[in-house]
Amino acid sequence: MTDHTLSAVEARDAWVEHPLGKLFARVWTPTDTPASSDRAPIVLFHDSLGCVDLWRDFPGALSLATGREVIAYDRLGFGKSDPRGDMPAVDFVADEARRWFPAVRERFGLSRYIAFGHSVGGGMAVNCAAAEPDACVALITESAQAFPEERTLHSIAVAKEQFRDDSQRQRLVKYHGDKAEWVLHAWTDSWLDPAFHSWSLAPVLPKVRCPVLAIHGEYDEYGSSIHPEMITGLCGGVSQMELLADTHHVPHRERDGEVLALVSRFLASSP
Repeated sequence: MTDHTLSAVEARDAWVEHPLGKLFARVWTPTDTPASSDRAPIVLFHDSLGCVDLWRDFPGALSLATGREVIAYDRLGFGKSDPRGDMPAVDFVADEARRWFPAVRERFGLSRYIAFGHSVGGGMAVNCAAAEPDACVALITESAQAFPEERTLHSIAVAKEQFRDDSQRQRLVKYHGDKAEWVLHAWTDSWLDPAFHSWSLAPVLPKVRCPVLAIHGEYDEYGSSIHPEMITGLCGGVSQMELLADTHHVPHRERDGEVLALVSRFLASSP
C-alpha cells in the first residue's frame, strides 16, 4: 500500500453499544469518490486472533479500490472492545449473526451491506448473509473454514503449543492487551472441543442468496480447497471461487494487490 492510499481515504473510530459491553469499530471512507455514499458499505469480520488493527492498511486500500465505505469492528473480548467474561458457546459462529452483528448494523444504519470475512470471520459472514438475505447484497469469504477439517484442527493444536512461548504470547498482548489470554483460549479451546467437531456451514449455505466470492490460498495451513469448494457449491446465489497459488492463510497480506483486484471486479456491478 502507498501513502496515496492513506491520503485518499479518511478513517474515523467509533463505538458500538451492546448490553454486554462496547465494541470498537473503525470506518474508512474514500475522500475522492462522492458516489461512495450511495454504495453498500463493506463490513469486515476478523479472524480468531484478529482485531481492527490487525487488518493493518488493507481496509483503507479496499475502500480506495472499491470506492466504498469500509467498516471493521472488534468482537467483544478482542482488540479495543470491552473484555468478555464468558467463553464462546459451541455455536459461536452462528451466534455472531444473532447476538452481536445486529448492534453493528443498528449503530451504522446498515440497510444493506457487503460481508467480508477472514478465516472464522468468513463463517460469521456466511451466517449474517443467510440471516439477512435482503440486506446482504454480496458475500466475500477469505480463507474461511466450512467445517473442522483434520488439517484445521492439527494446525490449531500446533499453534496452541507454540503460544506456550512467552514471545509468541506477547504478539497477542500487543493487540489485545490483558485480554490476550482470553483470546487465545477462545480460539483453541473452542475449535479443539469435541463438541464443536460436528459444526458445519452446510445447513446455512443454501440460505445465502447474494453473489459469493470465495478466496483461498493454495497452501492454507488451516484448511484445504475443500472449504471454498463447499462454500461456492452449496450457497444459493451465484458463486465464484479463486484459489491463489503459492498463498497461505492470509491472502489479503500475502497477495494484497491480487485480492484487491479480485474484490473490485467482483463488486463492480453490486449496488
